[in-house]
Amino acid sequence: MNYPPKYHLDDNQNHMIEVIKTYPLATVISIDNNAPLITHLPLIFDNGKLIGHIDIYNPQAKLLKNDHNVTLIFSGPECYISPSVYATTQLPTWNYIKVHLKGTVKAIESKAALKQSLIAMTEFLEAPDHNYVLEPNNPRLDSNLNYIEMFEITITHWEGKFKLSQDKKPKDTRLARAELLKSNQESIKQFLDTVFK
Repeated sequence: MNYPPKYHLDDNQNHMIEVIKTYPLATVISIDNNAPLITHLPLIFDNGKLIGHIDIYNPQAKLLKNDHNVTLIFSGPECYISPSVYATTQLPTWNYIKVHLKGTVKAIESKAALKQSLIAMTEFLEAPDHNYVLEPNNPRLDSNLNYIEMFEITITHWEGKFKLSQDKKPKDTRLARAELLKSNQESIKQFLDTVFK
């Protein structure tokens, strides 16, 4: 038996790229002496590669160098699906969108490239309103370039895990999609109201 089931896999790279662009904060996993090092970093998809930056004091920085292997997880929306959501009798489940990638890392040593990359990443993340522009002559930017390392990842393996009740009847699939939308909007507000009173 294949796992996960084929109907929960999406091998369309365009769909996975949309997840990466919409939810760019990646879980970056490297292995050092059989122990995982994990950091959460925004990565930008550019010309088929992923571009990122890491603080030089982060222990994982030494592993985001040339030819090191890395595993990445991008997380889209997710939620618990109660059987009460469906039109037919079902069991409880959890729906989610995840993209798992594997790749090899190359360090980018150029400070000029790093500076331009930080400006480009800010521009991407500020879209669509662009309320803030990171100017090239910003003195804080220049003073921090020595504490940031830039890297690019060549993707060697793509896996889209889109568990969205595709195995249910069409009406139930639509109801689960509506619940995913509703739950994400409500749960974020409830969580923030609880944690940050």
